[in-house]
Amino acid sequence: MDVHSSYQNSDARVNHLSLDLKADFDKHTLSGTATWRVVSNGADVLYLDTRGLDIHSVKDENGEALSFSLSEDDSVLGSALRIENIRDVAQVSIAYTTSSEAEAIQWLEPQGRSPFMFTQSQAILARTWIPCPDSPGWRFTYSATIRVPNNLMALMSAENPTEKSEDGIYHFEMKQNIPSYLMALAIGDVGFAPLSERAGVYAEAEILDKAAWEFAETEDMIVAAEALYGSYEWERYDILVLPASFPFGGMENPRLTFATPTIIAGDRSLTALIAHELAHSWSGNLVTNATWNDFWINEGFTVYFEHRIMEAVYGSSYSEMLSALSRTDVIEEVEDFMKSRPEDTRLKLDLTGRNPDDGVSRIAYDKGYFFLRLVEETIGREAFDAFLKDYFQAHRFGVMTTERFLDYLKANLLSESQWEQIGVDEWVYGKGLPGNLPQVESERFALVDQAVERALEGNKPEGTDEWTTHEWLRFIQGVHAQLDTDGRNTVAQLDQWFGFSHSGNSEILAAWWQPVIAHKYTEAYPQMERFLIDVGRRKFLTPTYRALKETSQIEVARTIYEKARPSYHAVSRQTMDLLLG
Repeated sequence: MDVHSSYQNSDARVNHLSLDLKADFDKHTLSGTATWRVVSNGADVLYLDTRGLDIHSVKDENGEALSFSLSEDDSVLGSALRIENIRDVAQVSIAYTTSSEAEAIQWLEPQGRSPFMFTQSQAILARTWIPCPDSPGWRFTYSATIRVPNNLMALMSAENPTEKSEDGIYHFEMKQNIPSYLMALAIGDVGFAPLSERAGVYAEAEILDKAAWEFAETEDMIVAAEALYGSYEWERYDILVLPASFPFGGMENPRLTFATPTIIAGDRSLTALIAHELAHSWSGNLVTNATWNDFWINEGFTVYFEHRIMEAVYGSSYSEMLSALSRTDVIEEVEDFMKSRPEDTRLKLDLTGRNPDDGVSRIAYDKGYFFLRLVEETIGREAFDAFLKDYFQAHRFGVMTTERFLDYLKANLLSESQWEQIGVDEWVYGKGLPGNLPQVESERFALVDQAVERALEGNKPEGTDEWTTHEWLRFIQGVHAQLDTDGRNTVAQLDQWFGFSHSGNSEILAAWWQPVIAHKYTEAYPQMERFLIDVGRRKFLTPTYRALKETSQIEVARTIYEKARPSYHAVSRQTMDLLLG
């Protein structure tokens, strides 16, 4: 039962989607038909999810009109599309047009550049551009014809072209079944560069070569992932670098990961994000959380898998830095949540009556990761790897609830004493973090911590030339945590030594704004404002705007946001609107 989808009310089922859509960059709409293959199961009514769609008609396979109606609009769920008299119908063809304000879609027409459009369907935004069973618990195959301006290329979470079509018409097919949140479409003036026989990258011309260099080790990651948990089931793994307004680091659309340009750092130090999205090809895309209450089933497994891929490719000293950062992040988030929303520190959530985006937090990612890491540490890596490999194979192209996974865990891996030793029920259903949160020992971070002490004493740390992004993040966070209330001079000194305010690395910049804001180092505010206007990634926006708000600088935040808001995706706007009132 998925409380976020009207499809649960229907006994009839759909199993294949045929899309035929035209993109109108003047009106900012998609229009055409969505044709669903129907298995009625003797039912007379089919329910699909919509939000903001203008439904023109619904017809059967013979072109005969079918009766339909839309329920009253719900601010989160939209309107249920009720189609009647489908007992003997083999397919329903829905003619419709999206709203120019469809939340899944961002239309970009930057001055002096080609227009760009992309979708973000997770969690329940697929219904804003396709009438569909918008629930992770239902899977389907699809084909599509997309019509775009002649100078642009269309790409989807499916088999993709590598060159532009002369007539602007593109055909797609996804043979493996997927849930609706993995439906994806992008349209832009992009080119393609191969990374290996089964991997490549798409990007706009000015960053294509940089992206190809940055992601050159993608094939190594695929090989490492397959060695851990079985064959890659999606044939190709390609990456599309989106404009900076993309609200997330990445989105694991099968066959075509959507990625933020903020991970192109010039030193391959942020490619853990690619490992994360690749890992989703098993945990999430292959075995999917059945509802958004079970979101950790996707993300906790994926963070664990990501760290294992990074360890295989770059060594344990590297992956343990990632784990240490995850540990810091989840401790901080849990402390924050316990003040206002303690129920959301559980792995198994109850999002009834709420937007499922409320469940997108470090809890699902990092508390989920450390639970799985604790299981591994308790029973041994070899046994846990064998268990996970079998788990992915046994449930491939299926869905998983928290309860079904725990039953599988108990039946196939943990003894009763191990279950109690780990405290499985407390980890999954309890609030906060259990006392047996795994420790992380990082020799490289120990050296960074020494550099923090040296900097706080007024001495420039040495040996930083070879630091990775992760070491710089640890350094900035360490200094920020230990600065007293009169730390402005130290912040200024650090900026003089290392030039943080002018860094080209978005992760470093986002971390740096925390001490900058806390100590009102206003010399860096112009750079911070430019960052907030240029970058739409919610991971960076939220802590920066929140820091301004919590240090009585909310008017500064609102002034910047007024300038930046038009360039943000709806997902980011929704979060910032709420944060800044």
